[in-house]
Amino acid sequence: MSDAFPTIAEAAGLIAARKISPVELTQACLNRIAKLDGTLHAFLHLDGDRALASARTAETAILRGGPRGPLHGIPIGLKDIYDTKDMPTTAHSRQLQDNRPSADATCTRLLAEAGTVLLGKLATHEFAFGGPSFDLPWPPARNPWNPAHFTGGSSSGTGAAVASGMVLGGLGSDTGGSIRLPAALCGLAGLKPTYGLVPRTGVIPLAFSLDHAGPMAWTVEDCAILLQAIAGHDPADPASADRPVPDFRARIGDGVRGLRIGVLRHFHERDNPINEATRKGLSSALDLFRREGAEISDVTLSPLIEWRACGLVILLVEGFAVHEHWMRTRLDWYGELLRDRLVLGGLISGADYVQAQRRRRALTEEMTRAMAEIDILVTATVPAEAPLIDHVPKWGIVEQPNFTSAFNVSGFPALSVCTGYGEGGLPLAMQLVAKPFDEVTLLRAGHAYERATSWRDRRPEMAAAS
Repeated sequence: MSDAFPTIAEAAGLIAARKISPVELTQACLNRIAKLDGTLHAFLHLDGDRALASARTAETAILRGGPRGPLHGIPIGLKDIYDTKDMPTTAHSRQLQDNRPSADATCTRLLAEAGTVLLGKLATHEFAFGGPSFDLPWPPARNPWNPAHFTGGSSSGTGAAVASGMVLGGLGSDTGGSIRLPAALCGLAGLKPTYGLVPRTGVIPLAFSLDHAGPMAWTVEDCAILLQAIAGHDPADPASADRPVPDFRARIGDGVRGLRIGVLRHFHERDNPINEATRKGLSSALDLFRREGAEISDVTLSPLIEWRACGLVILLVEGFAVHEHWMRTRLDWYGELLRDRLVLGGLISGADYVQAQRRRRALTEEMTRAMAEIDILVTATVPAEAPLIDHVPKWGIVEQPNFTSAFNVSGFPALSVCTGYGEGGLPLAMQLVAKPFDEVTLLRAGHAYERATSWRDRRPEMAAAS
């Protein structure tokens, strides 16, 4: 890893050894933002003065008593659906362009308590669903591997900011893939935790029963560090799980020997065929796991389209419920993409929603049975490299079933990791899935893959030149 792009884990070690200060690290990020963000549009709100003041506070505390943990003094960003009492929270929409929350989201507070340095709020698709949109008060984020290409969404700004080194890590949200998709297209690690593991209090909802909050970072280990800070029970979130939080790095260096890995081959070979570059990356990853001592077998679930249809009905109805008042009173304040997608939710009957929830229970039980003798499931995250940003179809959400929403339907934890680079040097990715609340095994498998490959040594050319 280049000294110019330390991971969170590396930067934490340098800070603890007093080889770099939080102020120096924050200033380096601000310098990169100044050079790159005019092209990438990752930030909706940047507060460099506040960030430097926080970095100086962290530096003083560390010099006095050492770091309180691996996030002390680390520069981060938050997807702009996380409430921040001292920064705007807009959800990338004119509906909330003047919104100033009175309190922090729980995750915002927990990261501040861990000592992070918040640089600002990051671009999203409008209300985490409508994008990439070109008719909003702010432009969409661009992919740092090639700004003409899509970041994936909806945690688009977090993907662009982490990949380009403008922040060392950040938070996204995931209702149907919105952490894992930009992680895949921007070439980083993105974790959708088990439903209920990370509190969503103060996170603007899209679909209450599908929404997940989680970390995005350059490496799996960095995702584990961020997850450690934000996981835990929050009585203010009705879906929050009240259970002990493990040490997510406890087994991160154990490798995959003895793990039972099931391949959802029909997802990416028949249900939504991936391109050749993605296939080669996935095949090479499975070969690596086999050489490292994992047991590989195939697993079959219901066709991908059933998972996607079930999840999409639930998402649209719950999303319309969140936005119904504005849909009736300020419809023209939305961008075209979000407006036209969400209005579908008002056309779905209550009976259809109930049937989707009934089907969801059956599908989740099916996944539970399929994983009874399996530790990790593997499939693709996306079918190909990032498309051109102006070639993303308006109705792509219904044209092909994606690989990610199945695990929002089930609530199982899922992780996207980079598997190399394809056409035009754009990233490729695979998705790993574990049993509920077994993030320890999921992170172990993802880290083992990253450690055995060289993909983490490569950054976007525009970032490396900055």
